[in-house]
Amino acid sequence: MRDSSPSIKRISASSYTIATDYPESDGTLSWNSTTIVIARAEAGGRVGLGYTYSDAAAAMLIDGKLRQVVEGLDAFDLPCAWQEMQRAVRNVGREGIAASAIAAVETALWDLKGLLLGVPVVTLLGRGRDSVPLYGSGGFTSVDTAKLQEQLAGWVNQGIRRVKMKIGRDPAADVERVRAARDAIGDAQLFVDANGAYSRKRALAQAEKFAEYGVSWFEEPVSSDDLEGLRLIRDRAPAEMEIAAGEYGYTTWYFRRMLEAGAVDVLQADATRCAGFTGFLQADALCQAHHISLSAHTAPALHLHVCCAAQSLRHLEYFHDHVRIERILFDGVPEPVGGELHPDLSRPGLGLVLKEQDAQKYAA
Repeated sequence: MRDSSPSIKRISASSYTIATDYPESDGTLSWNSTTIVIARAEAGGRVGLGYTYSDAAAAMLIDGKLRQVVEGLDAFDLPCAWQEMQRAVRNVGREGIAASAIAAVETALWDLKGLLLGVPVVTLLGRGRDSVPLYGSGGFTSVDTAKLQEQLAGWVNQGIRRVKMKIGRDPAADVERVRAARDAIGDAQLFVDANGAYSRKRALAQAEKFAEYGVSWFEEPVSSDDLEGLRLIRDRAPAEMEIAAGEYGYTTWYFRRMLEAGAVDVLQADATRCAGFTGFLQADALCQAHHISLSAHTAPALHLHVCCAAQSLRHLEYFHDHVRIERILFDGVPEPVGGELHPDLSRPGLGLVLKEQDAQKYAA
């Protein structure tokens, strides 16, 4: 009976910062650590977990503003909680930190609902597929050729036959790095990601050269804010090369503008940025309306269940940093089988349990 459904007793958040296992960089940024903000939602004696890869400021926003509007709500009424959080951040700004904070809380609420009902989140969302194809992602511009080849070939040998490498730090060297990657992975699919590092003309010239080595995916060849530039490159790139962008989308309006501009062949969305599973499924609906495929950006353990529900989904990014962090912090992290992830239907919620003692050493 809905009359007896539990109310949300407590919302809280903690941040954890984990050093990378080696210095990392892409075309526009270098880093040596990653911060994950984990939200907890408590009701009916159960505690749901959700998270975002963001800044510790997201935890402060959760413990301050978001907690106030979510506590006391019906634990099963997730649309109500999502709308209240959206309203609460109106004057803060819905994008960036706020959208990431909402994502952490909303995914924790989905986990909580699954725990309370004793079913996996994918069952609550409605399962459209049994597993999700992966692509291995890393190949940072900070690594030498030998390390690049070892990492990409490692994924292929695991059965993950799509791999992505970073480019753009040194455009003059990128073609040789792509050639080396192709030598290492044989006939597996090769993706490149410039993180917006190139100019329009440079991106077009590089696309022609990359095509010689069978590159089939060119991500953010120019800034994702340059919709005209993305459209230009999409129209003029080799026919077998798809243009992808969207990982920095925090709102449905962002995705709508990108799709209406005809800027991409594949839209990327990140549930840890676009306000949780609700925002991700809104992006999925837009992709259906525009006959465009959807690809999930990073955070594979978090995305798995919602990816199984998304109708337009093509694949999920198996990102080196996040795979490592999720294995460090959680029990129940799914492992690839045949290049795909399968949700464990025997585990309720998202199937993840925080290793509290292990996590404490990384607490902010």
